[in-house]
Amino acid sequence: MSAHRDGLLKQLLDGETYEYDLIVIGGGSGGLACSKEAALLGKNVMVLDYVVPTPKGTTWGLGGTCVNVGCIPKKLMHQTALLSTALQDARKFGWEFDEAVKHNWDTMKTAVNNYIGSLNWGYRVALQDKKVKYVNSYAEFIEPHKIKATNKRGKETFHTAAKFILATGERPRYLGIPGDKEYCITSDDLFSLPYCPGKTLVVGASYVALECGGFLAGLGLDVTVMVRSILLRGFDQEMANHIGDHMEEHGIKFVRKFVPIKVEELEKGTPGRLKVTAKSTESDELYEGEFNTVLIAVGRDACTGKIGLDKVGVKVNPKNGKIPVNDEEQTNVPHIYAIGDILEGKWELTPVAIQAGKLLARRLFGGSMAKCDYVNVPTTVFTPLEYGCCGHAEERAVELYGQENIEVGFCKLLISIRNRVIGFHYLGPNAGEVTQGFGAAIKCGVTKEQLDDTIGIHPTCAEIFTTLGVTKSSGGDITQAGC
Repeated sequence: MSAHRDGLLKQLLDGETYEYDLIVIGGGSGGLACSKEAALLGKNVMVLDYVVPTPKGTTWGLGGTCVNVGCIPKKLMHQTALLSTALQDARKFGWEFDEAVKHNWDTMKTAVNNYIGSLNWGYRVALQDKKVKYVNSYAEFIEPHKIKATNKRGKETFHTAAKFILATGERPRYLGIPGDKEYCITSDDLFSLPYCPGKTLVVGASYVALECGGFLAGLGLDVTVMVRSILLRGFDQEMANHIGDHMEEHGIKFVRKFVPIKVEELEKGTPGRLKVTAKSTESDELYEGEFNTVLIAVGRDACTGKIGLDKVGVKVNPKNGKIPVNDEEQTNVPHIYAIGDILEGKWELTPVAIQAGKLLARRLFGGSMAKCDYVNVPTTVFTPLEYGCCGHAEERAVELYGQENIEVGFCKLLISIRNRVIGFHYLGPNAGEVTQGFGAAIKCGVTKEQLDDTIGIHPTCAEIFTTLGVTKSSGGDITQAGC
């Protein structure tokens, strides 16, 4: 029955053979992890990856969003901005500087892109070592088991496989207003921008928007963030608002409840000068401002619309291009699977895609039964004051368990009526490093009592989670005094 569902039985009865055991469409984190794992299990694997240039003409190499225009360059530029903060703090502790310190955008950009280039090369070598066939072409289904691959010169080749995995990822969404694609940039352009962006308007309240706005301000630029509604939708809102407050206190301006309706070019240049007109979401009030750069970060769309899924019957959410799958990442077409950011209702995170890709390959070709856990996922938002979390946001915990069945402590732990930790939230330095360890504990079912029994490392920020005693409902003072 399994062979029948997967189409393997028909293949065997018809005597049909395919060129590959597996074709992976998309060479990002998930696609590469899955393809290499399948090859290690003895399968004949092909990976196709093609980057459609942005409206500004930006493109990049193998590795997907995270390596090229996401996590890696973001973290490097965030770290660069933190160095500025460290320099400011240094003076308070006796370090003396005779000269004013300034930042060189071109030097940073070159260093970041050289590092990315080394990772691109490393991925290609890894695929070659594991005997995975890599093709830099755009893939499109033309039959249930057959794709057309088109390279940048327009040359077409055709390939067949017993199984397919979709790992095409997402690209930034534009606003659909006059001047957005002509004059604005997205995170796809920012990290290789050949000039310092200058005075910048960041449009959006996503983690991409706040992270980019944060490090640009940290580099000494004049930054304004335009927000339509709430910050960090889907994250714990109390923590999100603390992040916004911290950014405002450190010089980042916020224009709240406005959306751009037009972007005009006033002056060409690198950077040039742009005029942004925005409208209030609550009235007819208009906002006008002049900026050197407008960075759009209002969300991302799945890259599923032009790969021929309609020809093979794969169901897609028409609103966002996301693909619904079962708990084994299988689409409604039995021999086609999907992983990563294109999945409906799943985390859009690199480590999740990697884990899902590896486990999927092991189930398909190695006899494993292990499935990806999409619930207890630790993550960090690299805003100037970093935010790490794992498990449920408070709003979601209340929805699932009821207000009377949870208790909240600060930094912020969400505790169920059975004393189990169902949400972890930390706002402070090195949030990623702190959250990673607690993520393992939560996956193992850690309780508040076990944290209380743990001896903290002193002096650290993370030790507070071993001594939390004030609950949110008590209204008690959470100010720390002494050790």
